[in-house]
Amino acid sequence: MAVVESRPIAEVARQIQINEETLGTWVSRYRQEHAGEEPPLNMSERARPRELERENRELRMKTEFLRKAAAFFAQEYR
Repeated sequence: MAVVESRPIAEVARQIQINEETLGTWVSRYRQEHAGEEPPLNMSERARPRELERENRELRMKTEFLRKAAAFFAQEYR
């Protein structure tokens, strides 16, 4: 739970009723032993970067449009 779900060690230790320091030691040891490994991505995790890139492009286009509109109206009121 602490490793996979990235939940706080203290919270997990309370939930499973073990000492926080013990769980912290186990998690540290696990992370050291599996430092180079990454869990395989599922389909939704693979699609997420593409979705974020598309959203980023759209937001950049909207920002540019609003910047140009603001400049246009600023000139018109001078």
